[in-house]
Amino acid sequence: MAETKKKVNLGLLPKLIVAIALGIIVGIIAKKLELPIIIQIGATFNSIFGNFLGFCIPLIIIGFVAPGIADLGQGAGKTLAITAGIAYLSTIIAGSFAYIVDSAVFPSFLKVGSIVMDNAQNAEDTMLSGLFTVEMPPLMGVMTALITSFILGIGIAATNSETLRKIFHEFQRIVEGVVAKVLIPLLPFHIYGIFANMTYAGTVAEIMSVFAKVFVLIIIMHLCIIVFQYIVAGAASKKNPFGLIKNMVPAYMTAIGTQSSAATIPVTLECTKKNGCLAKIADFVIPLCATIHLSGSTITLTSCSIAVMMLNGWDVTFGQMLPFILMLGITMVAAPGVPGGAVMAALGILESMLGFNQNMLTLMIALYIAQDSFGTACNVTGDGAIAMLMNAITGKKEKEKAAA
Repeated sequence: MAETKKKVNLGLLPKLIVAIALGIIVGIIAKKLELPIIIQIGATFNSIFGNFLGFCIPLIIIGFVAPGIADLGQGAGKTLAITAGIAYLSTIIAGSFAYIVDSAVFPSFLKVGSIVMDNAQNAEDTMLSGLFTVEMPPLMGVMTALITSFILGIGIAATNSETLRKIFHEFQRIVEGVVAKVLIPLLPFHIYGIFANMTYAGTVAEIMSVFAKVFVLIIIMHLCIIVFQYIVAGAASKKNPFGLIKNMVPAYMTAIGTQSSAATIPVTLECTKKNGCLAKIADFVIPLCATIHLSGSTITLTSCSIAVMMLNGWDVTFGQMLPFILMLGITMVAAPGVPGGAVMAALGILESMLGFNQNMLTLMIALYIAQDSFGTACNVTGDGAIAMLMNAITGKKEKEKAAA
């Protein structure tokens, strides 16, 4: 009886792969048979889903960012401030590094302006619109939601209001439920519609070939930033950085399997303590960094967004990307423990700061989730480096207190 209940639960990534493949097949068939109605049916769903996603974005921002900032008010004072500062600086360095590498490498294999991800109907090489749409105006603008989240989060932390903190954590659970139970399950259907439409428009081959190379470059950058983080941590703690990295391999591999920094915390803790980090410091830093340190996710989001912008023929400058990277480090705080949580939290600034439309946001979600495992692995491995750095900064004082 028990065996009959064990059904194969296809993960999100395999579902996305199936949706992409099916979308390409249907797009090819629809183009050969000259049946745009098939594509427009999918585009209709995309339009409704996209509007619903746009409606949810301000709620996602408030639900994730406000309680995340509020929780940063709890902790060990100066140690908390130093850890949060180092984690944020690491995230900004990772995003800036990604921009520098992307700007140098992307033009070698990416054709600027080779696709146009809008819904124009008057050209054969652009995507089709749906048959109808349902307007769902959001309750507030993205920037209003961000400012509201900052004010509420900082206010709750400053006043230590347990009532408001509890209310916003309950609201966060509701928003996480919408993401996990509605947006994520429907995402494969949305991806199917997007890729069927792009295939019909003749742009999918360009996107697939480009992003295969983008993914390889992203993983190389992940490994480079890990080496950089451990060179800094190794220098501070006077230990071999590559020996430290070797001890973190189990955490890296576990994160690839779980796709969750939070779920990997026990392994990350074990590996960090094996590197010689004091238990008291590791037990504080690792769980905190699991929610605030996202160097790998920042590299992925920065690189994918730059690639999408270049493919659409948009100008990309460091002056434009730096504010986006700075905001990423804040908006991804306490991203939910579901696949794609970081990109869901970043949708608001992708729209408000970079001007992404719903098709571009959907493509970003698909691209991010396709390599979410490696970004998470980079995040948690970097958490160990921050713990070692904090150990070097505060470890001597902790030992003196223990001896006294």
